[in-house]
Amino acid sequence: MIFIFLGPPGSGKGTQAERLADEFKIPHIALGDILRETIREGSETGKVAKGYVEAGRLVPDEMTIKIVEERIKRPDCKNGFILDGFPRSRQQAEALKEALAGQDYKVIYIEVPLELTIERNAGRLSCANCGAVYHLKNNPPRQAGICDKCGGALYERKDDNREVIETRFKVYKESTAPLIDYYKDKLISVEGTGDIEGVFKRLLKALGV
Repeated sequence: MIFIFLGPPGSGKGTQAERLADEFKIPHIALGDILRETIREGSETGKVAKGYVEAGRLVPDEMTIKIVEERIKRPDCKNGFILDGFPRSRQQAEALKEALAGQDYKVIYIEVPLELTIERNAGRLSCANCGAVYHLKNNPPRQAGICDKCGGALYERKDDNREVIETRFKVYKESTAPLIDYYKDKLISVEGTGDIEGVFKRLLKALGV
């Protein structure tokens, strides 16, 4: 059971991917989390990735492909997994197709307009420890500034301002949106507007669950 989530920044695909992972008891593999972990570690790869992430640009394909291929080979992925934030380009999609040769998978597209992505990102908070994501309005933590899952401190990412968000959306339209056509035979489209629970119900219905 393999799912690939597509959608613009702030579409809520990460939240929905995490919920679906809980539903099916399979790993939720978010490229953004892996990259931020690499950045926190301060490695040479992390330093290079940091420049791209903070500018709202895509990290080079070669780097992301290697990271994802290594991750999906781990034992916890033997019964399936969910990819969130990968692939983001045709090259990445081709590499993933090769890595998943002979396996069945579905592609879920969460669609929302630009203004909604800006609104959602502007209030987003991330955990410095485990990477969990919250939103001041739509998904606030139980205790202000504290992660519900691990008790870590929450912070606002540097790439969550309007200028960077618009850049990320533009990059998405240029590089990632064409994948919708690439995956047209496997694509399941879900409207991403509304509250989290409502979107999740639409997702499960689309999957026939």
